[in-house]
Amino acid sequence: MAGRTMVITGASDGIGRAAARALSRSGENVVVVGRSADKTEALARELEADHHVADFARLEEVRALAAALLDRYPVIDVLVNNAGVIMGSRTMTADGHETTFQVNHLAPFLLTTLLSERLVASRATVIMTSSVLNLRARLDLDDLDLIRNYAGIRAYANAKLANILHTREMQRRHGDAGVNAVSFHPGAVATNFSSGTDSMARLVYHTPLKRFMHTPEQGADTLIWLATSVPGADWVPGGHYEKRRTAPVHQLSDDTDVARRLWERSEEMLATG
Repeated sequence: MAGRTMVITGASDGIGRAAARALSRSGENVVVVGRSADKTEALARELEADHHVADFARLEEVRALAAALLDRYPVIDVLVNNAGVIMGSRTMTADGHETTFQVNHLAPFLLTTLLSERLVASRATVIMTSSVLNLRARLDLDDLDLIRNYAGIRAYANAKLANILHTREMQRRHGDAGVNAVSFHPGAVATNFSSGTDSMARLVYHTPLKRFMHTPEQGADTLIWLATSVPGADWVPGGHYEKRRTAPVHQLSDDTDVARRLWERSEEMLATG
């Protein structure tokens, strides 16, 4: 199975970078995607890999990324939607959406949608980086941008639940055509996550408390396992994992109507944003 094309977003740092290094060493054709041009280019040089730069807070850059990927790669075997952010104060993107929700859900939803025909043709594995915080979500499909009752942790939890719902609805829609979608929680990982934001998360990720957290390599382990093992044999498509085992999910994760409505609502938001 070596030599497959694997696109990893959020690859310029943290678990994305750790996974890119490990997968490249094992012989996979890794394509690194990141927001920071300097970090992304540096990793690409180190791995002798292709790279693309895109800021998921700008949907025009996501659309340009999708066009570039479709133009360059006739087969995409694995897509890892790993880019993410958590904000403290409520901020809006240039596209008119709450930043945490757009970067963590709307942008990867858009990228995956634009690549969907290629992913189906490639019988691809699609991996979503979610979080145990999905269990704290209070998802309101009529207020996904959290105009009412905003809190940074709620926005992040909602987006991480949206990742799981997106995974499960994608599996329902495209599983019979060969796509295998899955989500996972990497654990609390010592990375630069939340750097440059006003989120309280920076007090954990950027203080000595980091020494109690997983290394990026440890956090990337389940991602690497999902990317290199056999769907349907080693893990269940549509599932959610942590430490290579099935992980708990929010009760709404099994609600097929909510998953369908989130998909449709996401399409509506992207049509106007």
